[in-house]
Amino acid sequence: MGIDRLDGRLIVLLAREPRIGVLEASRRLGVARGTVQARLNRLQSNGVIRGFGPDIDPAALGYPVSAFATLEIKQGQGARVRAHLDTVPEVLELHTTTGHGDMLCRLVARSNADLQRVIDLVVGFDGIVRASTAIVMENPVPLRILPLVEQAAEDRDRQWTTERRGDGL
Repeated sequence: MGIDRLDGRLIVLLAREPRIGVLEASRRLGVARGTVQARLNRLQSNGVIRGFGPDIDPAALGYPVSAFATLEIKQGQGARVRAHLDTVPEVLELHTTTGHGDMLCRLVARSNADLQRVIDLVVGFDGIVRASTAIVMENPVPLRILPLVEQAAEDRDRQWTTERRGDGL
């Protein structure tokens, strides 16, 4: 499912001001309240907008150390390893991957010494064969989605204009 320019503008507005109401969003976007509500409902039902929760900084919670761990797991143990990692609160993300490792975890810890405790929790499971950990030194480009939203909206509008003209250019 693609998004158009209005969807993109709505998403950007909600990301920058998550507490904005539908009525104020409609005023700022220059469209009817019902249009904003319908777009919002569609974006949520299609999984484009997954939530409206607060953006929480682990460092502010007392977990300033971040690391990535590449895990190699025993064949056929993926579901058990995922269930194990789900019990470790310091595992913020888990991705299954191709290449050198089988899984990539984003971890946080209270200190470098505490990171050892977290790694021990992660790898202290029979289904994990080996782990390789890299400590994050700096995060110059934090997780960002808005540039992608803006590009997707422009691409969709460009595609729509091209299809409408019928010239494929």
